[in-house]
Amino acid sequence: MENHPENLTIGAFALAAGVSVETIRFYQRKGLLPEPDRSYGGIRRYGESDVARVKFVKSAKRMGFSLEEVAGLLKLEDGTHCDEARVLAEQKLIDVREKLGDLRRIESALAHLINDCCASHGTITCPMIAALQAP
Repeated sequence: MENHPENLTIGAFALAAGVSVETIRFYQRKGLLPEPDRSYGGIRRYGESDVARVKFVKSAKRMGFSLEEVAGLLKLEDGTHCDEARVLAEQKLIDVREKLGDLRRIESALAHLINDCCASHGTITCPMIAALQAP
């Protein structure tokens, strides 16, 4: 079967988009992907625009956007809302930078705990376990 517009079964659609059939159904339930009408035979058919939409969702998720945020971006997809999309991206960048700061602090704390474990001699209490149990 050729991939003509609106000629993909859900299985072929999922394969073309690089997701599972369950992911397609999940995106439909979340309103990220429209559910097409059933054809005469009762089978839903999908097209390349649906594949592109799922790939957009996957790409946005890889950038750290939540599904709720992706839904907001999809409402802006006509290309006339660049300022709104930029604001969303700026907020996501702030969030990412905050998470990076948190991760750096966690990395430093773990490195110190590991160093304390290696430096500890003659004590029964593990410094790392004791630090994690501290209030």
